[in-house]
Parts: sequence; structure tokens; C-alpha cells
Amino acid sequence: MQRDVIDGVPVLWSEAPGPLEAALVFGQGARDESFRTIGVTHLVEHLAMSTLPRLHHEHNASVSLNLTDFSVSGTDEQVVDFLAAVCKALAALPVDRIEREAGVLAAEASGVVDPVTAELLSARYGTVGAGLASWDGPGPDRIPVEAVHETVARSFHADNAVLLLTGPPPPTLRLPLPTGERPERGGAQPVMLTGPRWLAANVPGPGLALTADLEDAALTAAHAVLQERLRQVLRHQEGLSYDVDGARVHTGGGRGEFTVVVDARAGQQRRVAEILWRETLRLADQGVTAAELSEEIAGFREAWLDPRATPAELGQAGACLLSDLPYEDAAARLAALAEVTPDSARRAFATALSTALLVVPEDVEVELAQLDGAPLAEGSCAHPRGGELPAGGKHFKPPMFARLRFPEARTARLVVTDDGLWSRDGRGDVHHLPFADVVGVEVNGPGRVLFGRGNCLIPVVPEMFAGIGEAVAAIDAGVPKTLRYETSAFAERDDDACAPPPPAQTSRR
Repeated sequence: MQRDVIDGVPVLWSEAPGPLEAALVFGQGARDESFRTIGVTHLVEHLAMSTLPRLHHEHNASVSLNLTDFSVSGTDEQVVDFLAAVCKALAALPVDRIEREAGVLAAEASGVVDPVTAELLSARYGTVGAGLASWDGPGPDRIPVEAVHETVARSFHADNAVLLLTGPPPPTLRLPLPTGERPERGGAQPVMLTGPRWLAANVPGPGLALTADLEDAALTAAHAVLQERLRQVLRHQEGLSYDVDGARVHTGGGRGEFTVVVDARAGQQRRVAEILWRETLRLADQGVTAAELSEEIAGFREAWLDPRATPAELGQAGACLLSDLPYEDAAARLAALAEVTPDSARRAFATALSTALLVVPEDVEVELAQLDGAPLAEGSCAHPRGGELPAGGKHFKPPMFARLRFPEARTARLVVTDDGLWSRDGRGDVHHLPFADVVGVEVNGPGRVLFGRGNCLIPVVPEMFAGIGEAVAAIDAGVPKTLRYETSAFAERDDDACAPPPPAQTSRR
């Protein structure tokens, strides 16, 4: 891998077969947004690409959890012209197109990771950083133009970019980007929910996440073995699943999540989740065999040393550079794997098991145990079950018709104190959302919906609580105005005011 610098932008390149491929990558992704500005990076990417003329060669742009890239494949001249056009667009975004591009984003409705991984990240990290992955936020039509300008100035400049090429840089290549200061994003993101536990969410199938050092070779090997065991059992032996997918998701500071996502035949989600957990426990308890370890290392070697892997290898090196992390090439990674033994793989996996989060579809109930036989705890909320509401503050009840018709409404309560909101849901659990932890307030007619840092929300709306005027006034006084926004025009609405009140605190899904 070679390294150059063009107009202050680091350039990483390696020779690879085929036409010249290029990717201009910026250290800005979905995890660098706030709840209030969810989607702003994708909006910047769309605005920039909207300025390009019609092109007949391969080109694209995308936003991931950690990065934004503008990619192109073609002749030297085509690559040079595309990159120059992107740099020019970023310097003068057509913000008059924001309304139209917001509509396009709403139609696209894409996520930065698959839905199962997104739920696991949100459960783990709350409504900040990587935890934003499963949230829609205020909506693309509620992104302030000021957030677009701030994001471009903070992140889309030469000092927060890297250019990746599958060949030497063309002599005429220029990257006319402004200079700037790279945002600080190298630290590990704090965990809000530890394991082991399971949770139910709006996901198509079960998934597992383990928090660890992503460069842990022993855990990398064990993670690969688990995926293959699941394929053998779920697909080839039981016929319950088609695909088992594993990933390493970087969330900062070289740490992140080892994930396993499994699809399931209709009606078999519970059985698939039980097998996923059973095989996870079995690997932590009994470890891997020498034959399994050898097979997985052979697979890594074949994939990493394939000449067609050059773009992926460049991408990994570029991501490390933008995250201020050391980069290890394929040879170094294979050398680390060669030192892994069956026992070290078992120990690494057993250690990571203490962080395990298992997610299942919301209509699935499971009864699972840990290695020591203790029940696997359930729930994604950091608050313990039960609890008492404060004696002080202003108390609100559901409307009379709701208390008469729905048993859960007789239990639900809202309390507003000087520092925030307390709620008791229909099953009696008490939650507290301080105003200081609010990350967004949706103005929903006369009501408000508060989103908290801990991956939860509290609706304060007349359908749920009577006489909420004082509560709304307290919210507007206690939460910065910049966090308030009108309900998105793209949001689906439920006009059934006779529906039973939802739990006073719940996730978005």
C-alpha cells in the first residue's frame, strides 16, 4: 500500500485489476450526529450528489455509521472529473434543494446498519452516538439548514478526509477542499446497557451483540466459529434459517460490537433465538476445536489475500486513519490469528459473554438461562422494575374515559417536578427522565413527546393524560428551545383517540 498527499488530503493506493476505482472518504457518519439532527449527513451527501451531471460510468455515495464516501470507477479522466465535482459541490451546497432532497430521503428510508444490529446498538448505547442507528429522529424535513452548514464546516474538509485508489493517482488529480480541524472521535463510547440480558424489539429475526476490543484475534476466531455452527444447525440440520451474518461494528476507540444476525422461517423465531443462545453458551463453556479454528483461519486467509480484496483493504486502512487507530495489514492480522489456540478463543468468548445482548422479535417470549443456571434478565430500560413516584410535583392521570375502558390506564401516572418528568406505566414500573437528559421534544399539537438519552421516550399528550397544560409549560421552560421541533410531515399519524394509552415510557419501535 502506497501513500501520497494531494492538496492536503492523504491518498492511499494499491494496484488492483480492473478500471481505476476511487473513494473520497470523510470521517463523518451517523454516529457523529445528535438526535435532533439525525439524517443531516445523508442530507449533505444527497445535496452534493444532486449537483452532478448525468454520468454513464459507475459512481455512488453512501453514509455508514462512521463514514461518508463518494466513490467512482472508470478512466483516469472520469475519476478526476468526478472528484473535482464532489469537492466543488461540498464547498457550495445547493441548500435551496433541502425540501426536495428531504422528500427523497423519506422515500429512500435507508439505515446505516441492518435493523437487528440497529436495535442492539440502540439498546447498548442509548439515544446518542452509535445508538442513533435505530431511530428516525425528527425526520428529514425537520433538519435545520444551520445543521447542514455546521456539519459541512466541521467534517467535510481536507483534514478529515482520505482518498483511496486502486492505482497510482492520475497526474491531473486535484482535491480542492478547505482545511479544518479533525473532530475528536477516537474515544470509546460509554455503554448504557450492560449484559447479559435479552430484549424484544421490532426486528425481523434474532440477533446477538458482544462488546469487546475489535482487534482481539481470539474473539475474532471464536466469533467466526459461532457463525458457522449456527449455519450448520439452523440451515443444514433444522431448516429454520437461510442466512447467518456476522459483523464487527466500530463504535469508537477501537472497541465496538461483535454481532450475529439470524433470519428465521415464519413462526420459528422463538426456536431460532433459543438455538442462537444455546450455541452461544456452548461455545463459551466448551470452546472451539482445533479443526474449527484451523478452518476459520483458512477462510480469513483466502478472503484477505484475494487480489479482489484490495478495495476493502484500502477501506479498512482509510477508516483507521480517520479514526486515529493503528492499521494492521492482512499479514499482521493473519499472524495474530496464528497465535490463537482453542483455549484462548474459549476464554476470550467467555469473557465477552458477560456483555451479551440478545434481541428477539417483539411478539416472541423466551425463557433463557445463563451458564450458571440463573435466568437471563429481560428488558432494555436502565430503570429497575417497580419503584415509587415522588410525593411532590404536579401529578396527572389519564382521561376518565381511558381509566374506565382500559385497566392499564388506572395505573399510569405522570409527575412533573422541577428537574424533569416521572412516569408510571400500565404495569406499574416507574421511570425518571431529567430535563438535562432530554435529546429531543416533538411538538405534537397541544402535547409534547420527550426523547431521552437513555433510549426511551415519554409522551405528554391529551390522549394519555388530562389537563396537561402545566406539564407542557414546564417542559418548554425546562428544555432548550433548540431541541423542539414540529412533527414531521412524513410521519404516520394515528387518529384513533379511543385507543388504549401506550406505556408511559417506551422505545421508538
